[in-house]
Amino acid sequence: LAMAAPGALQRSVVSPAGRHTASLIFLHGSGDSGQGARAWIKQILNQDMAFQHIKVIYPTAPARPYTPMKGAFSNVWFDRYKICNDCPEHIESIDSMCQGLTELINDEVKNGIAKNRILIGGFSMGGGMAMHLAYRFHQDLAGVFALSSFLNKDSAVYQALKRNESALPELFQCHGTADELVLYSWGEETNKMLKSLGVSASLHTFPNLNHELNKTEIEKLKSWIVKKLPVEAPKTN
Repeated sequence: LAMAAPGALQRSVVSPAGRHTASLIFLHGSGDSGQGARAWIKQILNQDMAFQHIKVIYPTAPARPYTPMKGAFSNVWFDRYKICNDCPEHIESIDSMCQGLTELINDEVKNGIAKNRILIGGFSMGGGMAMHLAYRFHQDLAGVFALSSFLNKDSAVYQALKRNESALPELFQCHGTADELVLYSWGEETNKMLKSLGVSASLHTFPNLNHELNKTEIEKLKSWIVKKLPVEAPKTN
């Protein structure tokens, strides 16, 4: 029994200042935590990334053995054979985490938030995870953002979109040209591939930015978030 479904993901939450009508899920990079991602953004902005009507959720990936660290335990959304864009994806671990994150989305839906009022994205591996989750399983979300992220060359995401007919969530992508861990060219290729498969995708380039976030990028992201999740007028009856 103890080995049954893993418990709900731990999360750090920034509540909206006013009435909660939309939700944002931010997925941290490998080895980080929800708390850590929130603190990093808070440090860059000198305040939490907070909104009048949007609840911001920073879940933490459960610890698991991570192959690029020789099997040491790390808080990662999925395993990778190695960090490269032309090796196969570790699809088992990706798919099992898609189930855990679907529960998180369902929690918001149970709280009365429509799926087209939910955004998902993240930094690095978190952005890759978000693209799998949205484009393979939740094509009715409001949008997806991927910061310093990429998909492998023959990603399951591309396979799913080749067979797809429906409207797709818009993608907001950012990448630094000086990134030495996730090369800018990998992010660019991911963007081109998704565009060719019908995704409305933008790519914001940050010269001299390494594998990190900066203030301009987060401010741009915030503007896009509010554009995708505008304040709803209260319903008059």
